[in-house]
Amino acid sequence: MTEYGHVPKISIIICTYNRSALLVKTLQSLITLENLQEAEIIVVDNSSTDDSAAAIKGFIEAHGAKMDIRYLLEPVQGLSAARNAGILASKSQIIAFLDDDAIPCRNWITTIISTFDERPEVMAMGGKVAPIFESKRPDWLIKPFELPYTIVDLGGKVREYPKRLHPCGANMAMRKPAFNISLFPLDLGRKGDSLISGEETWLFGQLQKEGHTILYHPQMAVEHFVAAGRLTEDWIMKRYYSQGISNAMKSEGVKGNLLLLGKTAAKVVYILADSVLSRSQGRKLLNKCRLESIRGTLHMFWNRKRESAAG
Repeated sequence: MTEYGHVPKISIIICTYNRSALLVKTLQSLITLENLQEAEIIVVDNSSTDDSAAAIKGFIEAHGAKMDIRYLLEPVQGLSAARNAGILASKSQIIAFLDDDAIPCRNWITTIISTFDERPEVMAMGGKVAPIFESKRPDWLIKPFELPYTIVDLGGKVREYPKRLHPCGANMAMRKPAFNISLFPLDLGRKGDSLISGEETWLFGQLQKEGHTILYHPQMAVEHFVAAGRLTEDWIMKRYYSQGISNAMKSEGVKGNLLLLGKTAAKVVYILADSVLSRSQGRKLLNKCRLESIRGTLHMFWNRKRESAAG
């Protein structure tokens, strides 16, 4: 519990939907963090139908005297809507996001605050995300599959994110002025059990267009739960198909659509060439997933064309 009028240095937003047991572990992990007294924690319940509300309120009753923590209900379904609700409710000029199944390292808060304090040119930052597999890591889960599973390790040095990479939602922080450009787009991002994504890529793309620095920091590290139900070939193929839909949803105007179709055609050529050389189970599955991504892109593209023609 903080004194009236206290302005926290960082607002930690945890959005949750029907994962109360994992959420409680995440909340418990916050207790031991350095500089917790500098943070406010906003838990956004995206209208869960399990016992999440009771679990959050129970945690607040047990630990609310030791930390600044609030419960917020967001009735509009979707991760983007939940994140936006947390942003609008926040008091700090630094906004950090943590997944409801992620465990931050002890100096997570310290690293974020000190980096933003020492480097005023940095608008956003992210860090390592190590997996906690519920079951054995499949043999086919090769390096290219790590990003779809939110496994991130760009090395042990502080650096800017390379082109086409950016922080992921399980472990990211921004200065609040980043959202003067836009909040997260409601048409993108997870909704219930949907695997549609792309909202983070879109927002970071806007920041990059304006020339803002986005930093990778290896000491901003979390561990992230990977459920056994996701460690299947069917799930990863659905994930790629949904990513293809997300890619098509982000394209706008004639120029954007032409660029999308050009990239899609180039992917087809690459996949056909790579398939000739692929021998391992992982590489064969990767090419199948890439084709699923293309199928998702074309499905969404032609649906949008038909809707546009229908007026």
